[in-house]
Amino acid sequence: MAKAARAWQRMLSGRRLDLLDPTPVDIEIEDIAHGLAFVARWNGQTRGDFAYSVAEHSVLVEEIFGRLQPGAEAKWRLAALLHDAPEYVIGDMISPVKAAVGPDYKQLDERLTAAVHLRFGLPATLPVKVKRQIKKADRISAWLEATQLAGFSVAESNRFFGKPDPEVISGLILHLRPPVEARRAYTRRHAELLAAL
Repeated sequence: MAKAARAWQRMLSGRRLDLLDPTPVDIEIEDIAHGLAFVARWNGQTRGDFAYSVAEHSVLVEEIFGRLQPGAEAKWRLAALLHDAPEYVIGDMISPVKAAVGPDYKQLDERLTAAVHLRFGLPATLPVKVKRQIKKADRISAWLEATQLAGFSVAESNRFFGKPDPEVISGLILHLRPPVEARRAYTRRHAELLAAL
C-alpha cells in the first residue's frame, strides 16, 4: 500500500497547518503576513526592484474597501484585509490556472478562508453583500496594479477590470517595498483593525 502524501505544512511559528482540515488554532497572523509578503502578484510580471506582493495588495484592497464603504464595521474591513489570506500557503494563482485546476482549488481556498475567519473572530462565510463589496475593491486594486505596475493600458484595464470611480482611486500611487516592509504593514494594519473590533 502506498504511503499517504503529506497534506500539512509546517509554519515558521511552529504550527502545522493541515490543508485538508485546517483549524483556526493552527493559524497565526505572523505566518500569514510572512507568506503573503513573499507571494508575487501578477506571477511576478511587474515593474520594479521588488515583486508586488499579496501582502501589499491586501493592504490596498482594505484601504479601497474603506473608501467604498466609509461606514463599514471594523470586522468587515478586517475581512477585506484577509481576503487573500489562504494564498500564504497555496500561492497566488492567476485566474486561468484556477480554472484549469477546477473545483478542488476552490474547495481548498474555502476551507482555509473559513479557518482564517474563525481564528480572527469573523464568520466562517461572509455575508454575500460584504463579499461583493470586497470583490469590487479587489477589482479596483487590480485596475491600479495593472496600470501602474503590470504594463496594461488604461483601455485594457477598463475592459478587464472595469473603469473605477476617479474619486475612489484619487491619490493611490503604488510603491513597491521589500518583503519585510510589506509584512510589517500587513501585521500593523491587522493589529489596528483587531483593536477596533
